[in-house]
Amino acid sequence: MELAIESLDSPALTKAQLADLLFDQIGLNKRESKEMVDAFFDLVSQSLVEGDDVKLSGFGNFQIRTKAPRPGRNPRTGELIPIQARRVVTFHASTKLKEQIQSGETSASAL
Repeated sequence: MELAIESLDSPALTKAQLADLLFDQIGLNKRESKEMVDAFFDLVSQSLVEGDDVKLSGFGNFQIRTKAPRPGRNPRTGELIPIQARRVVTFHASTKLKEQIQSGETSASAL
């Protein structure tokens, strides 16, 4: 199945646009489409909060990385400011996605 996303108006793909694509191209009703998109992102978010990696085959991996505390600097004043340890999300694109980006393919079926 191939999704046509060329008709998107904004440079960013939003959750509302994903729901509209499910409605237009898959045939789900608008409520089901919105619930499916919300459930997907809730599942991804919850997995990351729990410290689990999220692997989307053919797309990439989201991982939680713990960054150590380090000294920082206020760029305006030059004052040293300690930066606390924190957890951040990193994304690593799959080889398929990298190849698709390099070739300029726009087909969702390439994933």
